[in-house]
Amino acid sequence: MTSVLVVDDDPIILDVVEMVLRGRGLDVDTRSSGRDAVRAAHDQHPDCAVVDVSMPDMSGLEVCRALREDQDTSDIPIILLTGRGQWLDVASGFDAGADDYLVKPFTPQELLTRVEALTA
Repeated sequence: MTSVLVVDDDPIILDVVEMVLRGRGLDVDTRSSGRDAVRAAHDQHPDCAVVDVSMPDMSGLEVCRALREDQDTSDIPIILLTGRGQWLDVASGFDAGADDYLVKPFTPQELLTRVEALTA
């Protein structure tokens, strides 16, 4: 079963993403902080991570960099999920090591398609 780590400090977004992914039969682990997500990724090595960019303790860009710098997690595909869709924001996400960038609001199908593309 495909496993996805989802991290967002907004509990509503976290619940929506979890519901969409579980509805497709994916195994979902949710975290509300970047630091907790980095530890979970190291311990569980999910097939994919969906990471919010704007979080108070550790930004999604910092999470990306931390995962890419660790040999044990450097190969986990990362989708950044954010309300920031300007070109410089997208470029910063890819520079940090993201594999994909999804701007809120998003459709459930768009999220599923991107997760499935990275875990196929």
